[in-house]
Amino acid sequence: MTPSLILAAVWALAANVLAMIPSNDNHWRRAYGLIAAGIPIVGFVTAQHGPWVGLVVLIGGMSVLRWPVIYLTRWLRRMTLRQ
Repeated sequence: MTPSLILAAVWALAANVLAMIPSNDNHWRRAYGLIAAGIPIVGFVTAQHGPWVGLVVLIGGMSVLRWPVIYLTRWLRRMTLRQ
């Protein structure tokens, strides 16, 4: 396995472990850290394996961090309705 896929697997494992630990802020601080760490990993996977594998890793990360994605789409819809 390549280093980029190993990093993606470690990120997924860390995300699942962090989700099991109780949190006072509904895991938002952890989600911000996972997003900040995940974006370069998706870029690294895409650079090594191409856009299709990068897209699969991106979709996997979005399934783990689905609430930030849901809030982002709601915010974008509100912004487009205002214009």
